[in-house]
Amino acid sequence: MAVSRPALIALTALAPVSWGTTYALTTEFLPADRPLFTGLMRALPAGLLLLALSRVLPRGAWWWKAAVLGALNIGAFFPLLFLSAYRLPGGMAAVVGSAGPLFVAGLSALLLGQRPTRRTLLTGAVAAFGVSLVVLRAAGALDALGVLAAVAATASMSTGTVLTQRWGRPEGVGPLALTGWQLTAGGLLIAPLALLVEGAPPALDARAAGGYLYLAVANTAVAYWLWFRGIGRLTATQVTFLGPLSPLTAAVVGWAALGQALTPVQLVGMGLAFGATVAGQFTTREARVVRFTRRNPLDRATDLTDTAPRR
Repeated sequence: MAVSRPALIALTALAPVSWGTTYALTTEFLPADRPLFTGLMRALPAGLLLLALSRVLPRGAWWWKAAVLGALNIGAFFPLLFLSAYRLPGGMAAVVGSAGPLFVAGLSALLLGQRPTRRTLLTGAVAAFGVSLVVLRAAGALDALGVLAAVAATASMSTGTVLTQRWGRPEGVGPLALTGWQLTAGGLLIAPLALLVEGAPPALDARAAGGYLYLAVANTAVAYWLWFRGIGRLTATQVTFLGPLSPLTAAVVGWAALGQALTPVQLVGMGLAFGATVAGQFTTREARVVRFTRRNPLDRATDLTDTAPRR
């Protein structure tokens, strides 16, 4: 059944909204100081579940493509994100992450032939500024490794987003299978790192087990399926402009569930970031059709056509 463009955008937006609940879930339900184990529990069970549901494995060149996408979107992104969050003062990692639309705009010009407009760049800057008003607290010393990890995490996810759209999907393979490939590859990449750095898995009580179940199924399997499904039907820039919904959701959850106050400055920032998110769905109308011809017969030529409404 065909889905209208507003409905598709709304469904894709559920992914960053779900990711915005991760902070509250981690602090209230999960074992402390186990970021790599948590990343592993997010990725590998979700990936194996989706593989079991889709019953489709990669073929040919898609073995290495799935591994690359899994490393960029999951395997490298999760550890770098956690490292930056632990080493930077309140919210700075989220601010760097909110610059994702600017990263994607630049990468889309290089890899997809979609030149960003001034409006796209301005909207991306407004989104990052709005998020900074929401999440930044009192200034603190910036850790160089933390900043580097935050930038690398944003660059990794942005590159994965653009490559996911450039490569498309093999003929006859749906987003469920593609998501399962990436989550499994990313989880297998994190597993030895988690064991080496954090040691054996911790003992889990019922509360933690329930938290990991939600994290693997709703927060990861379903959310990433919606995300990659959106990437296949929207432009990369449109999808990445939904990213600021994650820190905005985290702020709302902190206010509603954890009793954290929202200041007038934060409310202004939320308005700016949300407005930029909406505006970002209408900033890609100039994108050109780009055809990528592949030599491998398992790859199908993909037309990456701008799908924003013409005005």
